[in-house]
Amino acid sequence: MHARIARGAVRSAALAAAAVGTLTWAPAATAQPSEPTPSSTTSPLQPPATDDGSVAITTNDVAGDALAGAGFLLLDATGQEAGRGTTDALGKVLFNELAPGVYRLKETSSGSPLHDVVADQDVIVTPGATTRLTITDPFKAATVLLQVKDEKTGQLLPGATMNIGNGDKTLLVLTTGPTGTAGGELPVTSRSTTFWIRQIKAPAGYDIYKPAKSFTAGPGARVTVTVTTAKTATSPKPDPSGKPTNKPTTTPSTPGNTPSDGGPGGSTTSPTHTSTPAADSSPAPATGPSNNAAPPAAPLGSLAHTGAGATAWILSTSGFLVAAGGGAFLGARRRRTAEPEQDNDGESS
Repeated sequence: MHARIARGAVRSAALAAAAVGTLTWAPAATAQPSEPTPSSTTSPLQPPATDDGSVAITTNDVAGDALAGAGFLLLDATGQEAGRGTTDALGKVLFNELAPGVYRLKETSSGSPLHDVVADQDVIVTPGATTRLTITDPFKAATVLLQVKDEKTGQLLPGATMNIGNGDKTLLVLTTGPTGTAGGELPVTSRSTTFWIRQIKAPAGYDIYKPAKSFTAGPGARVTVTVTTAKTATSPKPDPSGKPTNKPTTTPSTPGNTPSDGGPGGSTTSPTHTSTPAADSSPAPATGPSNNAAPPAAPLGSLAHTGAGATAWILSTSGFLVAAGGGAFLGARRRRTAEPEQDNDGESS
């Protein structure tokens, strides 16, 4: 019986100790801060929301091909570097974590020996958004050297003006300087572009080279174009009458025409009609081939010509003497015929 009483006392003591422990823990729990516990729906991997923006750039050429290795620099409003990058194999580069505002974008390299960089431009970054830009790098310009030469001597000629263009557009106008050359740059739109060149002004004393020439040039190429031209012809124009120009334009004057101011032997214009000889002029020469025409008669008061020039005078004088002799002979014969008749009449009477 005592053992049963002892076991009851131990159980009562244990219950009392348990009751005391519960009472002492409760005040400790109430001493903790009363802050709310975090919600179980918030993900620890999600970054907090910000106002930063970004710039995405895609670079290609005029044919639409992506340009890898193009370098870009981004400057903020104070001129400080805000980002630097190079395009990948797809021609793309991204600038992240940019504060909203206006930035200056510079292309530092096209990444290609055939392409040139574009001019600087402003980029606006808006909060929480991505600004996308497409950059098209042009082909490098071709350099052309123009030479204008004499087609026979090869001498370089100054003062020639040429137009150079593509299609229906004139892209460049060049005028050769004192050295006979000129140079300039031509925009290239493909890896091989065809241009035409025409002369619009010739050097002094030369004819314009009328045909158009063509040449091709690639990006960054150096091309030399040579144009030859001929001197302006200086020979006299053909005679409107149709006569060959290699024959003399003057012929000796015929007797009876007024001699030229140069005196005997002077050149005169061939007459268009035959004039009547003057009373004091020598008789007309005998007819004959045109290449044997007698020279012009000597002016009054000068010594008579000798040789072939006196032939006409001798012939005309001889003819006059023959005619006079014939007239005298006929007169004498008539007198002889009349005398017998008179005698016969006298006898019969």
